[in-house]
Amino acid sequence: MAAYPESDKTDFSPALELKAAAFSLPVLRLLHGDLRSIGEQLGAKVRQAPAFFRHAPVVIDLSSLPEGDRVEFPLLLQLLRDHSLIPVGIRGGTPAQNRAAQGERLTVLNESVHPPHPTDSPHRPAEKEPAAPNFKIVTRPVRSGQRIYAPGGDLSITAPVSSGAEIMADGNIHVYGPLRGRALAGMRGDLNARIFCQHLEAELVSIAGHYRVSESIPRELKGCAVQIFLEQELLRIEPLYNKQT
Repeated sequence: MAAYPESDKTDFSPALELKAAAFSLPVLRLLHGDLRSIGEQLGAKVRQAPAFFRHAPVVIDLSSLPEGDRVEFPLLLQLLRDHSLIPVGIRGGTPAQNRAAQGERLTVLNESVHPPHPTDSPHRPAEKEPAAPNFKIVTRPVRSGQRIYAPGGDLSITAPVSSGAEIMADGNIHVYGPLRGRALAGMRGDLNARIFCQHLEAELVSIAGHYRVSESIPRELKGCAVQIFLEQELLRIEPLYNKQT
């Protein structure tokens, strides 16, 4: 056992707190166990938005893995780490897979933890779970490195969202200022969620796990007031106002 230096504290002041908190974690849903194709396709996604995925904790979803496909956890975990992802747990596994994952020091999560994310397959229909009629309002600028989440409803921001910031909502997102960070609406799979902003300069936008990065946003829409929504599982970006001729 490691030896720790004696503490000078004699007043028994608390050294830590344990609290429950809700976090949004990227989910990597495996559709088969072929590590070569997993690595190729994952690499393509990470290259689209390297800053977004760098050092991101990720949950491995095994619920769609065909019966009989083996999961080579040591190789899979190394593959994720090679792409700068940090695997922290699994969900949807069999008892044997759960035991193997725990042997690799992964957490086994229950099915209630289901935050859709851009690492979910864009070809898989997202689960429809309409957001509750709650909302959160933020009146101060959202700085780089900040993460704001509105669980169970909409998020409205009346100030700028800086590059490197992340805003999330189970419902819609409204930004009444420049949106330069990442915006993820419909976090629980609400396909009807939308993003509205007055000045689009986002690094990434996402609706129920369907996303676009800055490079794939049409140049003529950057800097404009837009709405972002899904239409037949395709992410669309349209101007909020018609241009006057």
